[in-house]
This record gives sequence, C-alpha cells and structure tokens, in this order.
Amino acid sequence: MKMTARNPDHPVQNLFVDRWSPRAFDGSEMSEADLKTILEAARWAPSAFNIQPWRFVYALRDDAHWQKLVDLLNPFNLEWAQHSSALVYLFSDTEVDGKEGKPNRANGSHSFDAGSAWAHAALQATALGYHTHGMAGIHKDRVHEVLGVPERFKPEIAIAIGKQGDASQLDESLQARETPSARMPLCEIAFSGSWG
Repeated sequence: MKMTARNPDHPVQNLFVDRWSPRAFDGSEMSEADLKTILEAARWAPSAFNIQPWRFVYALRDDAHWQKLVDLLNPFNLEWAQHSSALVYLFSDTEVDGKEGKPNRANGSHSFDAGSAWAHAALQATALGYHTHGMAGIHKDRVHEVLGVPERFKPEIAIAIGKQGDASQLDESLQARETPSARMPLCEIAFSGSWG
C-alpha cells in the first residue's frame, strides 16, 4: 500500500491529513458498533437552524441488505466498492416542515448541511482506523423506490467504509491513483478582504 506524506502549510490535527479516499478495501468485517460510532459523529454535525436534514440508509457487508445497496452503485463504483465493509447512502431533506399550520418550505442549505455530516463521518472513521470513499455515482433514479426513501429526500452520495486493501486488486488504470492526493495551497483558495 503506497502512502504519500501529506504536509499541511499550517498546523492542523493529523486527522485532517490522514483522511483520504482509497478504492482498495480488504473486505474485512466491521462491527455494527463501529459503524454506529461513525454515524453518531455525523449526527453531531452543524446545520442551519439545527434542522439536521441528513438521513442515512446503511448495510454492513454480507447482511441481508448488502446486495441491494451494492446494486445501486454505478458500474464503475460497484467494481471496487463491493469490497468495502459497509455502505452508507446519504440523503438530505429538501423541505422544512411547516409550523402552526403553515406549509412546508424549501430548505436552501440541505446539501451543504448534509456535506458537514459526511465530513464528520469521514473524520470519525479515520479516527477508528477505517477509510471512507464518497461516491456521487449511484443510480439516483432507482434509489427512492429500492430503499423506500420519501421523494422529498435528495440522494447525495454513497459512502464506502472499510480497512484499506492492496491496490493490486484494482483495475490497472486505478492502481496509480491509489494514493493520498495533494491540496491546492491556501493562498489560492482563501483571500483576505476581497477575491484574489
């Protein structure tokens, strides 16, 4: 397993640079307790007005629901993600329930808030010695029906979770990419006072 050193430009906790998204998983068993700890971390993410619009549908490897979740991945992601230990589908609630007889209204920050839950989950997984890989490549046209999800919930991503496996199990075209990626320097993405 090739590991490239990632060096932040400014001091941060190791957790942030240790987190990365491999595609090679070893297929080992993951305890439900570990998965629940990862989802518990996601539960504590911040959200606008504390609406908490995220919802999860999950399966552990080889449980009764595993194949159903695997089959909702697009062919590219299915090829490698089927070797993970858990799959989690993340949804965001596009509506805010009306109060005092008022109709529901649109939630303008549902995807943003769900993203914060995903980040919390990914960091907690890293702290437990797992890796995560988020995937937008899912069959969004089938996911509501297959998983029984109400239409108001937007499918955001699927998340593969597990222990890192050997890159040699991947298609040759992916093996070279099985290493932590760099990031743009802070000076290219954060500006004092005005853009650029």
